[in-house]
Amino acid sequence: MKTVFVADLLRAQPGDQVDLSGWVSSKRDQGRITFLDVSDSTGKIQVVVSAEHGSNGASEIARDIPVESGIVVKGVVSRTPKGRLEIAAHDITLVGGVTRGFDPHPRSDFDIFAEGMTPHLLANRHIYLRNPKVMAILKYRDSLMHHMRQWFRDNRFTSIDAPILTPVPLYEDGTAMKLTVHDEDVFLTQCVGYYLEAAVHAFERVYNMGPSFRGEEGRSKRHLMEYWHIKAEVAWCDLDCIIKMVEDIICFLTKKCQKELSEELQVLGTTLCTDGMSVPYPRISYEEAVKHLSSLGMQHEFGKSLGSEEETLLSKLFPGRPFWITGIPRTIEPFPYCIDPADTRITRVADLIASNGYGELLGTAEKIHQLRELDERLKDKGKHGDPRFEFVRDVHQLGCVPHAAFGMGVERMIRWMLNIPHVRDAIPFPRIFRRKISP
Repeated sequence: MKTVFVADLLRAQPGDQVDLSGWVSSKRDQGRITFLDVSDSTGKIQVVVSAEHGSNGASEIARDIPVESGIVVKGVVSRTPKGRLEIAAHDITLVGGVTRGFDPHPRSDFDIFAEGMTPHLLANRHIYLRNPKVMAILKYRDSLMHHMRQWFRDNRFTSIDAPILTPVPLYEDGTAMKLTVHDEDVFLTQCVGYYLEAAVHAFERVYNMGPSFRGEEGRSKRHLMEYWHIKAEVAWCDLDCIIKMVEDIICFLTKKCQKELSEELQVLGTTLCTDGMSVPYPRISYEEAVKHLSSLGMQHEFGKSLGSEEETLLSKLFPGRPFWITGIPRTIEPFPYCIDPADTRITRVADLIASNGYGELLGTAEKIHQLRELDERLKDKGKHGDPRFEFVRDVHQLGCVPHAAFGMGVERMIRWMLNIPHVRDAIPFPRIFRRKISP
């Protein structure tokens, strides 16, 4: 098993003997000397191969070796005139050969966000995961997920592994992905909320991190067919409580990632968005938002969802700040969310809109705990009497207490914080509407 990584060589001293396993990311042949850039999961280092210091076999391998070959280098650490560490190789072993080329080379420096490159990069995502910029995004994703779990653990949350196959979607049946299992029509989960709602009455604070699926086509830069959801529910909690919790989480994640991921940000040539660290975030009601849009000449009917264009215009009210839109109409929101007793047209729901025009990041909601109100909402949505929802009604008939929830799209959060153009860049193998599921 490999024990020495490129990052470890930062602590090496000139003269140290090393064995390094990695891949040739680029090469420069200058006659009697060949320079190889050798990469691994932690970085890149220059390897110098010359007939004078290495075996004849090493020189021949270095001259002939294709880019992307897997090799083992044995050599001595030395320092360049500019002070950087390199390896003077005395032996090279070819471990993984190359029988097919890709242009551009997967580990080369090119613009992975260029629209003209997108079809090629998506069709060959299994190869371009090796690109340092793609790796930097996915390392950021790994760190964000790790610290999210840390926050949950530090705050007494229990992880609940909810099913992916479910008899009921959160929204209408046509918005979900349907499949048949043993002659039964079921769906790929849109949201694990029903299951967390059951679990919260045992564990009081619960969360789930897993995939969700969207059957309704969305062609914006923040929609995928398959995406990852961070969902949480908290007992004895209302809307203001869950809003503050989300703000605390975003501050926590930003601080942690800012501290740890400076190298990844440098590779991407970007800076981490820290707009979420200034709390509390401003709020605007849905009704106020509609009035503001009307004042700008954009007529928007009360009770209709706000789209990307509307959210972008509203974000100009709060430059450099994420903001909440509160009081979402009951016609938009699904049945489990509370009606506002002060205005029965709206729900006790708030959506968080990212700064800089990145759109909706997540939603929070105060959830119904009284069976009478639940049945009213089921009737609103034409679901009352549907036997598939009886397990949801059961939870509301045995000591159901006030509780609130949030749901965060992982890829949307990464896109916003890293200032990258599309959510497809924030997931290892994106599933996109109107595109073949491949690889």
